[in-house]
Amino acid sequence: MEANILHADLDAFYASVEQLLDPALRGKPIAVGGGVVLAASYEAKAFGVRGGMPGRRARELCPGLIFVGGHFKDYQRLGDAAIQVLGDFTPVVERISIDEAFADVTGCTHLFGPPAEIAGTIRRRVRAELGLSISVGVARTKHLAKIASQVAKPDGLVVVDPHHELEFLHDLPVELMWGVGPVTRERLAGIGVNTIGELAKINGGSLERLLGPAAGEKLNALAWNRDPRKLETQRRARSAGAQSALGRKPAEAEIFVPALLHLADRVATRLRAKSRPGRTVTVRVRFADLRSVTRSITLDQPISATAMLAEIAEALVRKVLVDHPHEKTISLLAIAVSHLEKQPGLQLELPLGLDDDRRRPGTTKGAARWTADRAIDKIRDRFGWEAVGYASVALGPQRSVPDAFRELAEKEL
Repeated sequence: MEANILHADLDAFYASVEQLLDPALRGKPIAVGGGVVLAASYEAKAFGVRGGMPGRRARELCPGLIFVGGHFKDYQRLGDAAIQVLGDFTPVVERISIDEAFADVTGCTHLFGPPAEIAGTIRRRVRAELGLSISVGVARTKHLAKIASQVAKPDGLVVVDPHHELEFLHDLPVELMWGVGPVTRERLAGIGVNTIGELAKINGGSLERLLGPAAGEKLNALAWNRDPRKLETQRRARSAGAQSALGRKPAEAEIFVPALLHLADRVATRLRAKSRPGRTVTVRVRFADLRSVTRSITLDQPISATAMLAEIAEALVRKVLVDHPHEKTISLLAIAVSHLEKQPGLQLELPLGLDDDRRRPGTTKGAARWTADRAIDKIRDRFGWEAVGYASVALGPQRSVPDAFRELAEKEL
């Protein structure tokens, strides 16, 4: 019954780094990005500017908004340094993104004092050593610690008393919960559920019918702070994915085919780098009204060839568009590969002349694709990502989100 789990989250991280690097930007509304807002300072958020928002809309909301390009190497350097501060207090640290992590201080209180004191010291050190503010939540469970850090923002500390957890939790808005995005929030609001306490009172069966069995059961448990998860210090991604916000583009092949090839290139390159091909390919298509549709397929053999992944993803996207003939505009595309396997080499197959030889990694055609990709990987390792690639990607639509920004969000395979 002790609150020994900390969740530390750097405040408006990317924008705060830009203000740190350029003092002239401090106190001013800034946004990282251009065509799309990648991150916004608190001064910009006060006008309603949010990450993922089109740049034009952001400028309408905040006429004095200053856009900056982004210093991605500095984001990585400072994010690593902040997480290292947590590691100075406990070896039990689970990093979940570039700018946030959990820490379990159960075995460290005899050295550094109570959890609240440790959290306060972490905040002071990050401020003094890095010049950045960090908010920390302290609670008995991971879910509650993360919520507490959100309540603490900006630049605050919230400690949840184990004897008053539900009193703290049930008055908060439901969108603070893990797994409640805009779509889920709207569905819950449709049945009159706006707070976590109101969610907790909903019959489990009704919640599962509304959100699906898995999501309904999970949210019901979290609403009562039932979260048995332990920290995973050696956490590795169970899947590899990438997504691209397109704005509002026509649902036509000349738009989605190059975009899918670019996404496949990013995902497959990561899979090959770690020798972890995957068997399940999933695509997500978001339409103009922000409604998303997913389709997936599980293959007989794991794949990591770029062109192979792109063709499978393209077939899945075409199926989505056939199933939704009235949708004429796409705003986002995503590819994910799961059921990853450790496979240092390529398992060859007998030349049976099957119709899908090009999509089978061990066939003559499949092996040739994989070999070509490995050659591209070697060139990029030596001369950089832009040194070589697929022509249709280079000639395709201009991407509004830099690849360097995407890389910051990619988990270790």
